[in-house]
Amino acid sequence: MINGAHVVIYSSDADADRAFLRDVLEFRHVDVGHGWLIFALPESEVAVHPGETNNHHEFFLMCDDVDAEIAALAAKGVACDPVTAQPWGRLTKITLPGGGKLGLYQPRHERP
Repeated sequence: MINGAHVVIYSSDADADRAFLRDVLEFRHVDVGHGWLIFALPESEVAVHPGETNNHHEFFLMCDDVDAEIAALAAKGVACDPVTAQPWGRLTKITLPGGGKLGLYQPRHERP
């Protein structure tokens, strides 16, 4: 029986991005040894989209109010891209300390 999913984010500064998930986003976590943190995620969902190639995956965080979340992140010194309107929701990207970006959106679609 499948009982969960494990998401991997690759980063050129994994320690800084782990600290961001722990200290800024305040995700619950366990240390599985030597500072290697595994984080609990909020409720999740998965969608399959058509693509030109296989093995391309994206990871987005979701929220109820993207403007409020951007303001809360800004208060912690976190930069976000301008919000764009998509057919499926309002989208921004959070800049991680390692230089990567995570999508954050307020969905317009029904949630499972």
